Amino acid sequence: MSTGVWIVLIVVALVAGLVIGFFASRKYMESYLQKNPPINEQMLKSLMIQMGQKPSQKKLRQMMNAMKTTYDK
Repeated sequence: MSTGVWIVLIVVALVAGLVIGFFASRKYMESYLQKNPPINEQMLKSLMIQMGQKPSQKKLRQMMNAMKTTYDK
C-alpha cells in the first residue's frame, strides 16, 4: 500500500476515535451527575444560611427542583 493510503487510514481512525471517545465520555458524565448530584439539600441549606436567608423547606424544594430541571436539559 502506498504512503497516502496509510495516512488517510490513520486520519480516519483518529477522527473515529475522537468521536467515539467524546460520546462515551459524555454519556459517562451524564450518568455520573445523575447518581452523584453536585449539590444536595444540606449544601443548599448551608449556602442560604451563609447568604443571610432563613431557608424554609418550601424554598429548598423549589431550588432543588429548579436545579434538577436545569440539569435535565
